[in-house]
Amino acid sequence: MTHARDWIIGFDADDTLWHNERFFRITQDRFAALLADHCAPDHLAERLLAAERRNLGHYGYGIKGFMLSMIETALEVTGGDLPGHVVAEILAAGQEMLAHPIDLLPHAREAVEAMAAQAHIVLITKGDLLDQERKLAQSGIGDLFDGVEIVSEKTAPVYARIFAGHAQAMMIGNSLKSDVLPALEAGAWGVHVPHEMTWDLEHALAPKDHPRFREIADLGSLPALLASLP
Repeated sequence: MTHARDWIIGFDADDTLWHNERFFRITQDRFAALLADHCAPDHLAERLLAAERRNLGHYGYGIKGFMLSMIETALEVTGGDLPGHVVAEILAAGQEMLAHPIDLLPHAREAVEAMAAQAHIVLITKGDLLDQERKLAQSGIGDLFDGVEIVSEKTAPVYARIFAGHAQAMMIGNSLKSDVLPALEAGAWGVHVPHEMTWDLEHALAPKDHPRFREIADLGSLPALLASLP
């Protein structure tokens, strides 16, 4: 059996270790209220999601891109006649998101501490560099990690680079699309920790028949899972 010290274990950050998506949902509700006279909430949500998908290649992931996509969507649904106060409200909402306090998910600290005692652990996250660094600094668990990787996209080559030189590798996260599937492709174990508010663009089908795929209800089950693997 491979000793746990031969492992490298990657943790996703947003909605795996701490709450994140709920702040986007709150802001989106605020956005819908601002534009209620111009567009029904469900249709506005569809337009905003389409704008976010279009803009990923331009702005990347994170709050700043979300703010710009909201402004773009607001311009679309108002026919270009967007009141200045609405722009100001969108910017204010985004700035509040950038300042929100970090609230760890249940068992997050205990799981990271347990893995740090047994393996080389690294935080692997994507998004705005400054915001991700702020959240990690405020989380109170940043010092537990042996390394931090803030990447523009999570792909199999990215995981292969990070995990190189270790006998066994594992990636843990709430996104099947970003945390599990490319990690499996890179030869690592992929552990899915579902979160009820995972962003629509991060959904994918679970690879239930893959021999290195596992799903746990929460991070409290992680130490037992690691102990059970060959």
